[in-house]
Amino acid sequence: MWRKPGRTGAILYAVLAAVLGSASAFISRLEIERQRGRREAARQLPSGPIIVISNHTSYADGILLALACRRMGRSLRLLATSGVFNAPVLGLVARRLGFIKVKRGAVDAASSLDEAELALADGEAVGIFPEGRLTRDPMMWPERAKTGAVRLALRTGAPIVPVAMVGAHRVVGQHRVVPTLLLNVIRRPKVATRIGAPIDVRALMNIGGTTEPTVDEVRLGADLVMARLVAVVAQLRGERPPDPHGVPRPPD
Repeated sequence: MWRKPGRTGAILYAVLAAVLGSASAFISRLEIERQRGRREAARQLPSGPIIVISNHTSYADGILLALACRRMGRSLRLLATSGVFNAPVLGLVARRLGFIKVKRGAVDAASSLDEAELALADGEAVGIFPEGRLTRDPMMWPERAKTGAVRLALRTGAPIVPVAMVGAHRVVGQHRVVPTLLLNVIRRPKVATRIGAPIDVRALMNIGGTTEPTVDEVRLGADLVMARLVAVVAQLRGERPPDPHGVPRPPD
């Protein structure tokens, strides 16, 4: 059962953010993109319960997204795989930070949404990578989303805030991890981030507060929300995406 981290967790979060922020500065340049006409809004996440979603291109995404959100005023409670929680030290730290376990492929995998709902009820910022895995697209465009983030938003009423990240795959790729990290001490690749406008999912889907959407409607909602994230990624890249709703997902 999810529990609010409390004072000890807040101190641990602050210490780790400082340490990991300093360490990441040696191998990358994490930047919050300013947007014309939205100077303050572009650098601050909304207060209250929010669901932060981001594209997924690198094993470093979780750390980089948490650091970016910290700079934007929020401590992120990330959904992380059960492998993180099963590690002896890392698992204890993840629990103290208020992270939420995801049991991929398990019968009770959906229970992670119950845990996330508790965090949102406490006014937290919950972080989700809606693709559920690193993108398989060779050009690093987001894949079509799974429905978890939208189902959580429908259950809680919390807005979804898209945060695009571009360049993280150059920090830690899917192959040659150690040589890449060593090389990055010299080249320090830029990781640009940009915040999109908060999304009221029910308004986006044009359904009322008491309406229970069908499975197909939830699927459509996930595509509409992913289109907002893809659009922010495209703006940051200055390119047109191959698919506005995310590229088709190849088999695992």
